[in-house]
This record gives sequence, C-alpha cells and structure tokens, in this order.
Amino acid sequence: MSHSLKVNASSQPYVDLPSICAALFEAKARRGVTFDQIAKAIGRDEVWVAAMFYGQAKLSEEELTKLSQLLEVPQENLVAELGPNWFPHRGIGPMPPTDPVLYRLYEGVMVYGNAIKAVIHEKFGDGIMSMIDCKVNVDRKPDPKGDRVVLTFDGKFLPYLKW
Repeated sequence: MSHSLKVNASSQPYVDLPSICAALFEAKARRGVTFDQIAKAIGRDEVWVAAMFYGQAKLSEEELTKLSQLLEVPQENLVAELGPNWFPHRGIGPMPPTDPVLYRLYEGVMVYGNAIKAVIHEKFGDGIMSMIDCKVNVDRKPDPKGDRVVLTFDGKFLPYLKW
C-alpha cells in the first residue's frame, strides 16, 4: 500500500484541524506505521489515536512525548499545539456527511436507529448509550463473499433521571 507523504492542510478533512495534525499524518506515512502500531507504542487504542490525529481526542504530555519519539516530530511543536491549553473539537462536519464511509455510518443510524433504540430500551430501560464513556473497535472478519467490517461501540448505559 503506498502512502502519500504530503497532506494538503487546506483541503477537507484537514482544513479545520490544528496545523500539527498535517505534520502527524505526514510523519505517520513517512514512518510507515499504522494507527494500531502507534497506539501500542503510546498505550492507547487505535481508534483513540486516529481520533487524536483528527483533533478529536487529547493525549497527555507523556503520551505526546512518546508520539514525538515514535514519529520524530518535535515535542515542543506537539505540546504547543496539542498540549494543556488545547481542547479537542468533536464532530464530523456538515450533515449529512458527503464522504462515502461517513455517509454509510450515518445511513446505518438512519435505517436502523429506531430499531437499535427500541432494543436498548427493552434491554436496559429508558436511557442512552454514552459516547463519552465509550470504546470503539474496528475489526476485519474474513468472509468468502468479501471481508466484513465489524464495528463495536461499547458504551456505558445512562438511564434518564426521574424527578
């Protein structure tokens, strides 16, 4: 698989990200590492690391140090742009999304959202699944008709309060 070493920071989905994010993507490509390899090196999950590359998650200074060493990006640059005075921006942009992968995830909620909600309510009661206290995993499952993508959202159930 070939990796582009340059990121056009003025194009989507990079335009609204801290400028250091483009440097991280470029360093990741230059080093030829996966999100999973980075995650193992800094002690996080691969989806969390990918979210951080998109400015949607925050690393500790210790994790930024490990990331700096692994990707050979100056630590002072990482801390200046992603350090203690920076906070993540979470979201995917305009709705509905135009990226095909993001649109299919959106479509999945549009098509199955009410059914999923009904099953959650049957099994847990009136409440929601937290996306704040949630782990997300992406796995590949071999299948003779074409490999399958397995997404797991492992979120804490939060019941609605009654007052």
